[in-house]
Amino acid sequence: MSFTLEENVRKLVEHHLTGFDGQAGMVFPNYSGYSLANIPDSICRWLGAEPIRGRPLAEEVETAFGGPYKRVVLCVIDALGWQRFQTILTGCRNHHAELDFWPRWLENGMIQPLTSISPSTTAAAITTLWTGATPAEHGVVGYEVWLKEYSMVANMIQFGAATFRGDSGGLRRAGFRPDTFMTLPTLGSHLSRQGIKTYVGQHESIARSGLSEMLMQGVSLLPYHTLSDLWQTLGNILGGSPDERLFVYAYWGDLDALQHFFGPDDIRVDLEMAAFTLQFANFCRRMRELGRGDTLVLFTADHGQAFTPPNPRYELHNHPELVSMLAIPPSGEARFTYIFPRSTKEDAVSNYIKDTWPGEFLILRGDAAIAAGLLGDGNLHPRLADRVGDLVVVPKGRSYLRWSEKENAMCGRHGGLSPAEMLVPLFGSVV
Repeated sequence: MSFTLEENVRKLVEHHLTGFDGQAGMVFPNYSGYSLANIPDSICRWLGAEPIRGRPLAEEVETAFGGPYKRVVLCVIDALGWQRFQTILTGCRNHHAELDFWPRWLENGMIQPLTSISPSTTAAAITTLWTGATPAEHGVVGYEVWLKEYSMVANMIQFGAATFRGDSGGLRRAGFRPDTFMTLPTLGSHLSRQGIKTYVGQHESIARSGLSEMLMQGVSLLPYHTLSDLWQTLGNILGGSPDERLFVYAYWGDLDALQHFFGPDDIRVDLEMAAFTLQFANFCRRMRELGRGDTLVLFTADHGQAFTPPNPRYELHNHPELVSMLAIPPSGEARFTYIFPRSTKEDAVSNYIKDTWPGEFLILRGDAAIAAGLLGDGNLHPRLADRVGDLVVVPKGRSYLRWSEKENAMCGRHGGLSPAEMLVPLFGSVV
């Protein structure tokens, strides 16, 4: 490697946005070549295609991965943050023999730390990976988003009302169409117009979710049941198309679910990663037996996770005075919260948060967060200001704000600006 990982991590940690100096312990998105938003354009370059947004990875990062290639495989492992992956590479946690595969694989590969986007959450990050646009541009600014045009706080993965349980696709009843909600070009359609076919491997439970329907246009969808199903199917695709240029995308979400419910350091996380590794190692052996060497296999994550055990102090139902000052329920993320105070109540809301949780939250005006580029720059989404709201509340340490009426069973969360949430790996090798 022509650089040290420690230096690159330090550069990401030391990167600050204007107006955010002195926020110790926070990592800000670096959209200028070192974030998830830069991966799509580099995929286009590696495949010899025209750019989708004109915002590739920094030159030293992109060239380190070589190319051009006939096929690129991008696997997104939900919540495999940089810190978590480093423990796998160094073997300093619970040891499982299967995980020894990764240091060996990277002996002939490449690894680079990047930042996630802000907020560091799946709905926003996956939209970025399929458009090359920042959240400020594409408008999917969290798991739950106030859609003023539909008079509803919506779940942006299932596209239903956030307050309705089990309501997938319910926004359709309000006239919403996932296939037209996103006005930006998406990667599958963009590559298809240039003769590059795209395959998407997603678990059957989410393969046809509202988010998938919005983003996965112009692709061949491959719903999978298990990891063995996923990697066998992808192996069949890559092994059977020797002359085609292909982009293959796979998403795996089990690591995220386990960290949410048991915490990022639970042994189940390592055990599940070991199971994933076993299936991927078999895939690699199969690809290398073909001896083509024209396929770049990349892994990244949408975000990491922070340990945030249940704590009634952060439950908004225990703070009725605060709730009474809000015009609509909060939205966004528990660790990146959009607040909509009633008229004349903005200062009172801000003071309540400061007095109740002194030093635990960074409170920003929504327009200041947008102006600083926290959610990105470029051509801002016309409804961005409506969706971000008057105040943006970002926690420090293990704090969060929670407004759901369901039982609080989560020990891990994301969305915020801590290193555990914001730093993600991009690693890969040629097979």
